[in-house]
Amino acid sequence: MLRSAQRFYTANVGSKQRKIVQMDTDDLSKESYEGILIEAEKLTYDLTLQFGVLSGDCKNETDYVDRAEKLTREILQAEDWELDDLFWGNPPDREKLNFTLKKIIGNIEKIKKIPIENRHYD
Repeated sequence: MLRSAQRFYTANVGSKQRKIVQMDTDDLSKESYEGILIEAEKLTYDLTLQFGVLSGDCKNETDYVDRAEKLTREILQAEDWELDDLFWGNPPDREKLNFTLKKIIGNIEKIKKIPIENRHYD
């Protein structure tokens, strides 16, 4: 089912505000994009996809970062069968996955310390 085009959010981008029909990863600051998505991509595209899809349900970058942190912590606690489902039957090595997830959490902690107006946007 298609999302309604009536769904708008206001996003602060630097000192400007933009209306967004549906948030996308392109709306993220460089700090968030690199700290979450690029870090996930270093392990596997399938992990990046999980974080990318997450953006579509977020109101703004703060919401995205909070949800990304929650998702990261949930994946860290996931059972093997849940990881199998999450990665479509091809989960990455658990040790490498946990290392990457902990790195993402560290990156998120750094991102949260940067005020929105001091983040960099394309």
